[in-house]
Amino acid sequence: MTVEHHHSSNLHPSEPHSMAAHSTDHALNHVIIEFYEKLSSWEHAIVRDKGFSLSQVHTIELLGVHGAMRMKELADKIGVTTGTLTVQIDKMVEAQWVVRRPHETDRRSILVELTDKGQALFLEHDALHLQLTTDLTAKMSSEERIVLLNLLSRMNNEF
Repeated sequence: MTVEHHHSSNLHPSEPHSMAAHSTDHALNHVIIEFYEKLSSWEHAIVRDKGFSLSQVHTIELLGVHGAMRMKELADKIGVTTGTLTVQIDKMVEAQWVVRRPHETDRRSILVELTDKGQALFLEHDALHLQLTTDLTAKMSSEERIVLLNLLSRMNNEF
């Protein structure tokens, strides 16, 4: 994933990028990276205890949120090739977390969807995420939580 650098293109050529803005950019950069690292560590710890890989969990999360998906669409969302995804889905079919089925209208496409067992894993994992979110935002007011939601949504839209 790439994020375009909007900040410099939005400045008028005659306006210097202030030192305060530069300092804020650096501080934001470090805080975002720190949050990502902490969230990743938490996710790895959760996954390690359950006996499946991080990429399998991401696949389960995507299918749990979006429902059945084409292999190509799923591969694009995870950021892997369809070949890599095929190997992973084979293992997940064997574990009875997902099934493959033909697409109703496009005979060339195969859909992947969660089984009941996969859906249960998704719900369990999603509940852990919700608990983490609740814990992390417990000391925030409802107004702060709404502001955070809006800011994170805007950041997600930049990807």
